Amino acid sequence: MAQNKNSRNPLHGLWALTNRELKKWYKNPYLLFLSIIQPLIWMGLFGRTMNIGALIPNIPGFDAGAIMQQTFGTSDYFSYMSVGIVSFVTLFTTMFSGMSIVWDRRLGFLNKVLSTPVARGSILMSKVFNAVIRSIIQVSIVLGFAFVLGLKVGPDFTPLSLLGVFAAVFLIGIGLSSIFIAIAIRSTRIETQMAVMNLLNLPLLFASNALFPTALMPDWLQPVTKINPITYATDATRQLILYTIDMQQLMFDFLFLGVFAAVFTTVGILLSWRYLTR
Repeated sequence: MAQNKNSRNPLHGLWALTNRELKKWYKNPYLLFLSIIQPLIWMGLFGRTMNIGALIPNIPGFDAGAIMQQTFGTSDYFSYMSVGIVSFVTLFTTMFSGMSIVWDRRLGFLNKVLSTPVARGSILMSKVFNAVIRSIIQVSIVLGFAFVLGLKVGPDFTPLSLLGVFAAVFLIGIGLSSIFIAIAIRSTRIETQMAVMNLLNLPLLFASNALFPTALMPDWLQPVTKINPITYATDATRQLILYTIDMQQLMFDFLFLGVFAAVFTTVGILLSWRYLTR
């Protein structure tokens, strides 16, 4: 009797599919290692070698530290970029959520799931939650290494600030993974999804403030950064970790991320109802 009740519960199917996705990840230590080592390479090599403060001449009457503070909001570019890596990790983790549904279709697993009472929306959301949980775990590890390597926190930072960081990762992860899954929902070719990922990943990253301040970008690029959700996720995490918190701006960042997540999750679910077929 309990088994029949579980089978009618939509959360039961959602949890079973999400658990399957997570098992494929944490039972493959090589995949976990590679997903962590890439952002660490960016953070350690790019963040440390791009010592922008050293490029500014240190001459009498020329305060390099003040220029860095005015430009990046911190005197250490490594700290500025390390927080941007949070968005980098989330973006590249969510991109592969679309690949998962393509593989399930090609291997026949998707047809088996579609023949069960599990809701089509649950199939999509299991991929989304898998990407979000992976993103939060990987961000935790990367931030831990950033603190070890010398991340300088702001005056308003407390351990509770990390909960806000994870909330931002949660919202941006839901929105981005919903987009990539919606794109892949009818695809049967890995090559198509790879082409889409290669088309979107670097423009989304570089047309944001993850690695460089928006104010110093070309005039034609700045409007693009203002509609890029990664910009708002990065700004929220920087305020929580590096800067003195502007509560009004922080609330706007979370409002934008919340609307972004809600809209594209709804779009993804509607598309799954219509186009997710055997």
